[in-house]
Amino acid sequence: MSATELKQVMDELKTIKKELADIKEIIPNKDMFLTTDESVLLQESFENERKGRLISSKDLRNKLGR
Repeated sequence: MSATELKQVMDELKTIKKELADIKEIIPNKDMFLTTDESVLLQESFENERKGRLISSKDLRNKLGR
């Protein structure tokens, strides 16, 4: 890669980093949409998913006989 190409790549990278910083400033924080209780429930759901405790809606319907 030539020095000119390297400079062009670095300039593009700098631009991308600036755009990303701008996006981070304007994107809403997901936590601002959840109450404390909802946030706790969401974390519990993630934990249950990680531990394999969840079943699909199809399996639930089958268990309930629907």
